[in-house]
Amino acid sequence: MIRWGLCCIFKEEPITFRRTTAAFLSKKDRKDQLRYLNELIVHNAESLLKALCFCKDNGIGDFRINSQILPLKTHPDQGYELNELPDADLVYEKFRLCKEFGIENNIRMGFHPDQFTLLSSPNPGVNERSIDELTYQAEMASMIHADVINIHGGGAYGDKPAALKRLRSNIEKLDDAIRARLTLENDDRVYTPKDLLPVCQDMAIPLVYDVHHHRCHSDGEGIEKTTELALSTWNREPLFHISSPIGSWDTKNPRSHSDYIDIQDFPQCWRNLGITVEVEAKTKELAVIQLIQLMKR
Repeated sequence: MIRWGLCCIFKEEPITFRRTTAAFLSKKDRKDQLRYLNELIVHNAESLLKALCFCKDNGIGDFRINSQILPLKTHPDQGYELNELPDADLVYEKFRLCKEFGIENNIRMGFHPDQFTLLSSPNPGVNERSIDELTYQAEMASMIHADVINIHGGGAYGDKPAALKRLRSNIEKLDDAIRARLTLENDDRVYTPKDLLPVCQDMAIPLVYDVHHHRCHSDGEGIEKTTELALSTWNREPLFHISSPIGSWDTKNPRSHSDYIDIQDFPQCWRNLGITVEVEAKTKELAVIQLIQLMKR
């Protein structure tokens, strides 16, 4: 049975997650910065619980959490630890409620750090900052019982074998809390499933198979075989991604996501699998609900 996944934000449902900028915070003294961050984080924790409730009520069993649920957590100047917040106990309590609700209602949670979180860069500083970001997300994941922190391979930097070697080396540096949740995803420009599967297989890192990316950036392997190989990398419920292109596959650039999912884009070989499928579409919850209804028919 497929567990359907909703990604990060809502199109119409009045559930919002608040952010801020370092420039805005820099105008405040440290005490006011922490007070303001506390306010944002409490709001975001309450919104996460609302999001999980929405998922429960609509047959959605997975929610991808925006990485900025703790705004600017790892910023070099405006970063902070949760215990620095003026009402840290309330923050912990709000997230504890999210964890309990997720467990009680079997709603999976995970993270997908932004494109600047890289472990293959030739710049050591980029990799170090990325590890800091992954450390934060692992701490957050532990707090709310999330089991996925999903990243892309990054760039090839003119030498893909060397970049993959750096990726392996930096994965080795990660602590167990990150390694236990880390996944790799094929992308639509650089790293195909065939590029990443050896890393996943050798290092016990699951592959999040994005079939849209694979269609855009093929490695010559079919969807059925790639699905089989991706499934074999998982030691828990596999997680895959589905999306459709704007217009059609015949357009010049089919990489951009459409508002909804074309049912013809859903792989036949996925239909009877026990997997999580996160729906990446611009209309967010509307697209997930529509796809659930289409699949039932």
